[in-house]
Amino acid sequence: MKTLKTIQTLSKIGRILSVIVFIFAVVGAVLCVAGIISLALIPEGFKIGGTTIHGLIEDKAGIGTGTLYAALISGVFISAGEAVLAKMAELYFRHELEAGTPFTFDGAKKLIRLGIFTICVPVITAAITAVVHAIMTLFYANVKDPSDTVSVSIGLGVMFIITGLICRHGAEVIAPQGDRPER
Repeated sequence: MKTLKTIQTLSKIGRILSVIVFIFAVVGAVLCVAGIISLALIPEGFKIGGTTIHGLIEDKAGIGTGTLYAALISGVFISAGEAVLAKMAELYFRHELEAGTPFTFDGAKKLIRLGIFTICVPVITAAITAVVHAIMTLFYANVKDPSDTVSVSIGLGVMFIITGLICRHGAEVIAPQGDRPER
């Protein structure tokens, strides 16, 4: 029972961290949208004294308007993808805490689905980022590629899938024959 208590404590921590990541991802997406709107409505940038923010970014960092648009648009999609993954993780942890054990058929299914999404969502956001970059290069010169901010967690996704299969096996061992779902 000591191990189950440890699993439950880790699930509580995982749920809390998932909620925090979800909130940050939503805030990040909203701020990227606000950045796109402000860049479109105030192209010269906000003035502080005699200096504009846009001038600082262009002069000091060497980032042009096209790169800013590409990064902000990509940021919306990357943040949305992270929000989806964080929400799925939070739902898994919530289910696990309600069930009191990771060895349920529904929990195993959620964990396997989380693994698949952990692999697929970053691949999709990387593809969207590449498309955004290609479109921005049609309209602006010297657009830097923002796709290096996307990382694909294939190993983590595979580990979720394997752990989900282990949890499903545990549920099969625990459940009586009549309670097993059909495949």
